[in-house]
Amino acid sequence: MEGKSSKTGVLSALAAYTAWGLLPIYWKTLQSVPAQEILAHRITWSFVFVALLVLYKKQWGKIRSVLRDRSKVLGLLLSALLVTSNWYIYIWAVNSNRVVEASLGYYFNPLIVVLMGIMVLGERIDRWQIASIVLACVGVLILALEYGKIPWISLGLATTFALYGLAKRLVAVDSLLGLTLETAVVTPIAIIYLWTAGANSGGTISHFGVPTLLLLMGAGIVTAIPLLWFAHAAKNVPFTTIGFIQYLSPTLSLVLGVFVYHEEFTSTHALSFGFIWLALAVYSVSRIVVFRKANLGVAHSLQGK
Repeated sequence: MEGKSSKTGVLSALAAYTAWGLLPIYWKTLQSVPAQEILAHRITWSFVFVALLVLYKKQWGKIRSVLRDRSKVLGLLLSALLVTSNWYIYIWAVNSNRVVEASLGYYFNPLIVVLMGIMVLGERIDRWQIASIVLACVGVLILALEYGKIPWISLGLATTFALYGLAKRLVAVDSLLGLTLETAVVTPIAIIYLWTAGANSGGTISHFGVPTLLLLMGAGIVTAIPLLWFAHAAKNVPFTTIGFIQYLSPTLSLVLGVFVYHEEFTSTHALSFGFIWLALAVYSVSRIVVFRKANLGVAHSLQGK
C-alpha cells in the first residue's frame, strides 16, 4: 500500500511540475488581455473552483475553525498578498516575452528558501549550502553586470514564492483550505477591478470574445489542480525526490522560452545559468548526503533496540 502511495505521489509531483512548466503556453493564449485583468480573473475563478471543491468535500466547518484563529487569519492575509504578487509578476513576464528570466527565478527559488530559513527561522547551514548560495549570487551578478540592472523578475518571483512558502509553513493550514481563504481575501478586489474595467471597455465578452472569456475562467482550474497534485505528492513522496522533480518546471519553461518563443539566450545567459545550475547541484548533492546520513543513523538506532 505504501509503495502504491509513493508511486501515485511521484506521478502527482511530475504532473504538478509539468503543468507549472507548461503554464506559459496558457498565458500566451491570453496575450491580448492586460496582465492585471488576467490576474483578476485568475483570482476570481480560482476562488470559485476551490470553494466548490471545499463544498463538495464538506470542509466548510474547517474553514470556520481557521477563521477563529486570529494568527492564522493574519498569516493567510500575508500569504494572499504574496501569492497574488507572484502570479502577477509571472503573468506579466510571460506576456512580455521574459519567459527565460522567469525560469531563472524558479531555479533560484530553493536557494532563496535557504536564506529565508537562516534569516527568519534561525536555521544553521553547512559549508556546502554557503557555497551554493555564493555560486547562485555570482550567477545573478553576471546578468546584472551585463545588462546594467538587477534581474528583478527572477528575484521577484523567487522571493515572493519563497516568502509564500514560509508564510504557509508558519500558518500550517491544509493547501485546499489555504488557497480558498487566500483567494477569498482578494476576490472582492478582483471583482471590483473587473467591474470597473468592464464598464470602461464594454465588458470582457464584447471586447475579447467568448473563447477568451472561457480561457480566463479556465485560469481557476489550471491554478488549483496542480496545487492539489502537489499537495498529494508532498504527503507521499520524500522531500529529496520532490527537490529534484521541482527543477522540471523551470526547465520546461526555459525550453519554451528559448526554442518555442525564440527569446534571447546569449553566452552571458548560459554563463549565468551555469552558475545557478552548479549551485543547485552542490545544494542537491549536499541534501542527499545529509538525508542518507540521517536515515543511516535511524537504522543503526533501530538495530540497537
